[in-house]
Amino acid sequence: MTATTDATMSEVVSRDGTTISVYSSGEGPPLVLVHGGLGDHTRWDALRPRLEPHVTVHAMDRRGRGASGDSPDYRLEREFEDVAAVVEAVADASASPVAVYGHSYGGLCAFGAAKLPSDIGSVALYEGWPPVDPDAWAAPPGFLARLEELLAVGEREAVLETFLRDVVHMSDQEIDAYRRQPSWQGRVAAAHTVIREERAFQAHAFDHRQAARVTVPALLMVGEEQPLDWQAETVVEALPDARLCVLPGQAHSADIVAPELVATELLRFLSEQLG
Repeated sequence: MTATTDATMSEVVSRDGTTISVYSSGEGPPLVLVHGGLGDHTRWDALRPRLEPHVTVHAMDRRGRGASGDSPDYRLEREFEDVAAVVEAVADASASPVAVYGHSYGGLCAFGAAKLPSDIGSVALYEGWPPVDPDAWAAPPGFLARLEELLAVGEREAVLETFLRDVVHMSDQEIDAYRRQPSWQGRVAAAHTVIREERAFQAHAFDHRQAARVTVPALLMVGEEQPLDWQAETVVEALPDARLCVLPGQAHSADIVAPELVATELLRFLSEQLG
């Protein structure tokens, strides 16, 4: 794991005692970034410079990654609490509500945190929320067992590539773009978390009643070329204050391959909330 340059690292203790590392940089209203599966805070290196002139970025390492701690008994609810704990610390330091942006599995964590009592002022999600139709997201038969076999023989990169190709349905071009990022080694180091997150994702189906608890303004972003159906319209309709943004020509990794486009939409949303 390579630390983000020109960022100040701090630590936040989550509800269960797990230490969460946070890397802060930039100037302006606070924005917490929650990366997805198989990454750490360096996943934002393409997007972060485009945000820092406008907001103070607080990029967290999710539990089990980077400099953050972990717990032996994984539960997705602990990740909700991790995001909420980081938000609380940032809100205390800035004396203002905090915006949260989550990508993929990090979006799921941010979505869960927004249901908790917290200082979250708004939430932006890029293809990351509970699955409306979990069966459509089910891993191929024997897939998790295959990943366990690869892990057992130390083939961590094979685990990563197999997951990105067979479950996320990323193209070879997208995977190559991921491989060129500084965050690639952090993703390889986190390969063992794929199985637990895949199981947790399947077990947390979208619930309209739970969605109604996300009362803060929400922006849901999807790529026009995304091969998976995130059913974003269903989620937007269920949230009290939400809108959808479709990014033309993009798939799941837009904030890596088209960071300027994502930054533009994200900053437009945040400026609307600030009035």
